Amino acid sequence: MAKTGKLAAFALGEKKTAMVNLPAQFVTASGADKKGQQYSNLVDYADDEKKTSDLNNDSISELIELKEEFKQKGYANRTSATTEREPIFSSDKLHYNNHDISNLRKRLDKAQENGNNIHELAFSLRGDWLVKNNLYDPDTGIIDQDKLKHAQQNIAETLINKGFNLPLGESDNDVVWFGVIHQDTDHLNMHLWFAKESQETRPEMLKQKGKYKGQPIGVIPLETIELAKRQFRNQLMSTVEHQKRTDVLKRLGTLKKEMVEVGSQSLSSDKYAKQIQNIYQALPHEQKGRWQVGNSSLSANNTSMSKANHLTNNLLDNLFENDLKNEYENFQQLGQQFDAFNIEDQGVMHKGQNTLSKNKDDELRKRLANQLYRYLNQVEDTSLDTIDQQLEKIKQNMAANEKLKTGLKENSNPSSTSSNTQINKNREAEQTPHFPKGSRTMSRISRLWRQDARAEINAQRRFWQNQMRKERDQKIEEYESKQPRRFY
Repeated sequence: MAKTGKLAAFALGEKKTAMVNLPAQFVTASGADKKGQQYSNLVDYADDEKKTSDLNNDSISELIELKEEFKQKGYANRTSATTEREPIFSSDKLHYNNHDISNLRKRLDKAQENGNNIHELAFSLRGDWLVKNNLYDPDTGIIDQDKLKHAQQNIAETLINKGFNLPLGESDNDVVWFGVIHQDTDHLNMHLWFAKESQETRPEMLKQKGKYKGQPIGVIPLETIELAKRQFRNQLMSTVEHQKRTDVLKRLGTLKKEMVEVGSQSLSSDKYAKQIQNIYQALPHEQKGRWQVGNSSLSANNTSMSKANHLTNNLLDNLFENDLKNEYENFQQLGQQFDAFNIEDQGVMHKGQNTLSKNKDDELRKRLANQLYRYLNQVEDTSLDTIDQQLEKIKQNMAANEKLKTGLKENSNPSSTSSNTQINKNREAEQTPHFPKGSRTMSRISRLWRQDARAEINAQRRFWQNQMRKERDQKIEEYESKQPRRFY
């Protein structure tokens, strides 16, 4: 991000980085007091003749820290960054006049006097993303600033109410916040500043130990910031772009269910019986009844299920290569298509982050694996003999061992060693769980699989019917709200 020296001259053609969100930051009242800085310095009055002075604008870096913004009086509504005469807005108005600015400054100073932090969250929106979502016309330089402001009004509520252990304000009017749109860089920037006005006394909202004991908590959890960013993007995204993403997700969901149903039938055929038997024997039988992939992936190591999971993963590779080749390729392509949408919306993925296509693939494999394990849990282990059978085997083993001790020197010749080895193999075979032979077991697994697939398809159908009903009701409500009211 760099300054352009112009207004609404955003860079275009930036691939894979269409929208980027900047981190949150805050300044403590004590820190600002020590430097003689005032929260109210962030905004200044608009002069009808020359507006806010901006003589020091050249010294402002591309993205400065909040503590540095106080040095530039009227940083928020400086003329070189805004096109509107009254660019400051808040929850009650989209344009603050001088009277509103006066009240805002008083409240900001009151918040500082009461020892509260001031928070800032900045959003950087790429030009390509703005154009694609009908928020910016590069030919005219016109920006849909009202829509941008309405979106920020909504996320301000999320940050203020969900960004801390308790809602930041102790009443509806206990938080002062304001926002502004800056246009003097190659990306459109939106800033949001907010602070609690009354003195904070709630223990849940104060640091309880350490260097800053007794001061208000300043850090907003990352998950809350990410939630606000998602809400912000979703509100600004055009209907066309929303529909593109919805269509891909619907197709992914439908294809996944088809693959589960077809895959279930294929896995219950004789072609995969040997692999399923090997999986059954590799499962930790002391945990029978609780077999599942769990939180780890099928490729994870060092878990009690690792050996069975690896074999199951290989089984699924064979399934996707043979019986579900076309479906699986389409599934991967749809996932990668949504990955491209995410890059447009959020920027390039960070190292260590999983793409949606990877997550969806893991979900599909886990679904099929857990389904297989659930059915294998119901298989009766044929290695579990009756008491009489176990006693008879013990007697036979004792007799065989006694015969080896008769002094016939059978222990010293190859035939004796071979006999002893065979006895040990027989013992191991008796202790190893055996997958029941015959077609009845695979038929039962197939039947259970089909029942589960039908139940899921019916549940999904009900879900989409409810979604369509909600969308229809919402459209009716929006239409009725736009109709002029008649008074009789």
